[in-house]
Amino acid sequence: MRTVYLDHAATTPLDPRVLNAMMPFLTSSFGNANSIHAAGRAANVAVEEARETIARLIGAQPAEIIFTSGGTESDNAVIKGVIKATGKSHVVTSMVEHHAILHPLQYGRKDGIKTTFLDVKPLGMVTAEQVEAAITEETALVTLMHANNEIGSINPMRQISDVCRKKGVPLHSDTVQSAGKLPLHVDELGLDFLSISAHKIYGPKGVGLLYARAGAPWKPWMEGGSQERKRRGGTLNVPGIVGMAKALELAVADMEQTTAHIAALKKRMVAGLKDRFGDRVAFNGDLEHGIHNIVNFSFPLPDGEALDGEMLLLNLDIEGICCSNGSACSSGAIEPSHVLVALGRVTPTAKSSLRFSLGKDNTEEDVDYTLDKLDAIVRRMRP
Repeated sequence: MRTVYLDHAATTPLDPRVLNAMMPFLTSSFGNANSIHAAGRAANVAVEEARETIARLIGAQPAEIIFTSGGTESDNAVIKGVIKATGKSHVVTSMVEHHAILHPLQYGRKDGIKTTFLDVKPLGMVTAEQVEAAITEETALVTLMHANNEIGSINPMRQISDVCRKKGVPLHSDTVQSAGKLPLHVDELGLDFLSISAHKIYGPKGVGLLYARAGAPWKPWMEGGSQERKRRGGTLNVPGIVGMAKALELAVADMEQTTAHIAALKKRMVAGLKDRFGDRVAFNGDLEHGIHNIVNFSFPLPDGEALDGEMLLLNLDIEGICCSNGSACSSGAIEPSHVLVALGRVTPTAKSSLRFSLGKDNTEEDVDYTLDKLDAIVRRMRP
């Protein structure tokens, strides 16, 4: 059966060139990067070369790169590390952030963390004016994702960073969905912290990074070793780190070509959905200015109900089409997407949403096949 993978916002396949870069450190060069013998020194050299490559690609200094297990750890580390360093307890964020931001803030209420959740209607972005109005003397951090993982809307980080600088508040951005797809330079965006996860850019799972600007208020949030200049204890994932550096290097080098290819597929997908379903399909997020690989839409019904999103997913899966109805971290949840609820979508519509996230290996044939199968499925399901 034909398989069409349209869930690249959840994870991406490992690029063969990335695997080739990792292989020596999965086999013969297996030393611990913190060991002083020759095998350890070889691993340490690979780690530091990867650190320098990543720093160059995002406009940072190598010492500002801290390797982690992924975006979730990096997000947690920023929130808890900045609050620990500043002694302040107020955080400004939005209602459509990833749960790696929302859950630490929600659980932190018992420790006195106060959070302002900015409204994002109608398209999923916040404004610099909203941020400025929300900042107080007790604000420790502003954290806003660069590109939304469910609907693809892009926040105006440069304007937001200007406000944060004026107010003297550090700014963090979860750039997990934008890394490798949008230009990512820490000075041009004005970021003090950012998070990246390798498996979203055709790299390995289980590795990510935290950028922490030199001089920004931050303390390590976990202890257990002297690794990463005593900022993150734990044995370094050498093959993962090497793979992440290679994946980011390839993504940046191929960005222009890959963007043009995927943007054309998105245009074809959107045009096909409009042609086949007309006003029976509702698009979610900033369709025109959002990130080029995500199409999120719903099937509302005239009586206020909507098609069953879970049944849509299962029927598409039967046809070999892999997609989602939101964040992969919420897979299996029966609640509607918190992102779509924040946009003002009523529950039935929010639960009927589908997210197609395109990748560099998708083709026009993949798009047409998906549209044909989706059309047939909706015809069967619609009363």
